[in-house]
Amino acid sequence: MSHPIFARFFASVAAPALTKAGVTRYRRRLVEGLSGEVIEIGAGNGLNFPHYPPEVSRVLAVEPEPRLRAAAGQAALDAPVPVDVVGGLAERIPAEDGRFDAAVACLTLCSVTDQAAALGELYRVLRPGGRLCFFEHVRAGTPGMRRVQRVLDATIWPPLMGGCHTGRDTEAAIEAAGFRLEELEEFDFPETKVPAPAVAHILGTAIRP
Repeated sequence: MSHPIFARFFASVAAPALTKAGVTRYRRRLVEGLSGEVIEIGAGNGLNFPHYPPEVSRVLAVEPEPRLRAAAGQAALDAPVPVDVVGGLAERIPAEDGRFDAAVACLTLCSVTDQAAALGELYRVLRPGGRLCFFEHVRAGTPGMRRVQRVLDATIWPPLMGGCHTGRDTEAAIEAAGFRLEELEEFDFPETKVPAPAVAHILGTAIRP
């Protein structure tokens, strides 16, 4: 799945802007406390890799976009834990059932083609009791902004932003996939006084029963 224009935009513009806005603290919180084998879907250019704790024995990082995947491969060389970067889709994860102790989804479930299928795959590859750790932008909290999100998602936003959708109810989708929510924090990022379609975020963990 190639999005070369978006890949260049993300690597050179969006990712640095998010970092300047303070996203690193959420990346750290996303993976803190993890151990064992971890799968990360939509790994992008590997910005989460530096934050994995030493208790993680291996990360399988799945990224479909070739340019971002190549950058992630370079980032893996300097990661504090072993990271294998592979091509693949979240809807068809290249791994066997029940393999992983934890899964990480970071600003990814907004852009997968089939969110239910991707979450079903994460459920499949996690062992019973395994944790899904997520940091995602989601559906807005106000009716007016939700209407804006619906219009954007039906028109210009996904083609311009690599398949991203602004208004997905990811919390409900995680529960519908069979996960049990363990922790959930809702907040705006970046904090702004001007309403925007992609500032509502959630950070949390869910358990595969």
